[in-house]
Amino acid sequence: MSKSNKKKKYRYGMDRRTQFQLQAMMLPATLLVLLFCIVPLFGILIAFKDYRPVSGVAGIFTSPWNNFKNFEILFRNYDFWPMLKNTLGINLLNNLISIPVTLFFALMLNEVLNARFKSLIQTVTYMPHFLSWVVFGGLFMTLLSTDNGFVNTILMNLGIIREPIGFMSEPKYFWAISAVTSLLKELGWGAILYIAAIAGVDQELYEAAMMDGAGRFKRMWYITIPSIKSTVMIMVIFAISGMLNNNFTQIYVFQNSLNISASQVIDTYVYEYGLGQLQFGMAQAVTLTKSVIAIVLLLGANKLSNRITDSGLF
Repeated sequence: MSKSNKKKKYRYGMDRRTQFQLQAMMLPATLLVLLFCIVPLFGILIAFKDYRPVSGVAGIFTSPWNNFKNFEILFRNYDFWPMLKNTLGINLLNNLISIPVTLFFALMLNEVLNARFKSLIQTVTYMPHFLSWVVFGGLFMTLLSTDNGFVNTILMNLGIIREPIGFMSEPKYFWAISAVTSLLKELGWGAILYIAAIAGVDQELYEAAMMDGAGRFKRMWYITIPSIKSTVMIMVIFAISGMLNNNFTQIYVFQNSLNISASQVIDTYVYEYGLGQLQFGMAQAVTLTKSVIAIVLLLGANKLSNRITDSGLF
């Protein structure tokens, strides 16, 4: 048998040389995951040890065990439960607003027929995602300022208020400000997945509905939304599993001593105790607790989704 006939037995991309090249391309990513995701997992041991920063990396393995002392201190700390309430409250409000609004925005954007206008809308709504929270948050703090801030000026000129409102200093406004600014910053970027899912809907369904006299809103309600139901449920599952994860940079930018009662969340708590007070054992206990709860929420949300909609992550 000739060499040419032997080569025909291999499918494209399945010969050893091509496979070696593909595996070599994966090597850098694999090393990055190993270095920054797998190796740091040894830090979990700190949560169960009396670790001192002066002992360095070796102290992770040589420090004496204290069993669950860090967890006991955590749950008995009077700051823990208000912090947990703020974390869940901010995330719940954010998800209740962002998921339906982002889905509605994607549905409306899909109905825009003018390509140039559609591109303009996408560009304008995508741009805030690439801005730092320091810049974006600083802009909003300026707009909400009591010293000639745009929002207070408008409200006073309309006669709605008589004196400026301290939006950034009063705790009762913090959750709403966090949810609204997060929505405005991530609206366009969050709609990308929905738009991609909508693009995969069978066009023949729309054509059949149009022949039956269905308008745009009926087509969206009876065709588009049911067709992307699995995508929506995946986003809901991710949102539920991430209920204990706040955007640290956003919260840290907006946080101050006056609104601390409503802005102290798990991530800022870990930063304060872990880096501020060098309580690495306590910080790791908080992080581990958050990870365990996130896994439970993920499994629970996925199971509930499978029961209700027959769709989920697994």
